Amino acid sequence: MRSLKKPVVLMSALFLGACQTYDPYTGDGKVNKATTYGAIGAAVCGVLGSRKDGKRARQYAAVCGLAAAGVGAYMDEQERKLRQELVGSGVQVAREGDNIRLVMPNKITFAVNQSTLTASIYATLNSVVKVLNEFKETSLQVAGHTDSSGAAQYNEQLSIRRANSVANYLLSQQISPNRLNVVGYGETRPLRTNATAQGRAQNRRVELLIEPSS
Repeated sequence: MRSLKKPVVLMSALFLGACQTYDPYTGDGKVNKATTYGAIGAAVCGVLGSRKDGKRARQYAAVCGLAAAGVGAYMDEQERKLRQELVGSGVQVAREGDNIRLVMPNKITFAVNQSTLTASIYATLNSVVKVLNEFKETSLQVAGHTDSSGAAQYNEQLSIRRANSVANYLLSQQISPNRLNVVGYGETRPLRTNATAQGRAQNRRVELLIEPSS
């Protein structure tokens, strides 16, 4: 067992060292997400393969590491292009493991207490669509959220209508319906306190969660 761990650890170390990138903003070297996931995948799969023999362990590590790195690299590039397209739009781009979350504040998407898209949001959504149509190996959850003002049932229905408005626009721009899932969470998932006007403003939003297809 001792002799088996060395190739896996060495492979991960070499992989991390070879794929380090340079951050032009901080001047520091860093390892990108694809590299990290690939190395972890290699190590885990290598341990699984160790139950067979040394040769099998190396095969597991190589194949699984490349697969993990492939997904990570695919999402890395999609994240990069989304950030590039959405600069100055007011949309927040957040990375969560292999997933990407776009947070669209209500103030740039809908009028108060309305579920019809504002004219100004179309250019932003077109930028999102441009990237989504390039990276088609992903599924999309469109989720509506409100603050706690008003009745909970009304807020839930409003969040569903707003999520559907965004989803319908994506469909009109050739996003496949097979990729889309629409949900309304109403007031149940606040980002900030509903006790302040600023907190309520941040809680009113539509989120687009982009996940790798299974």
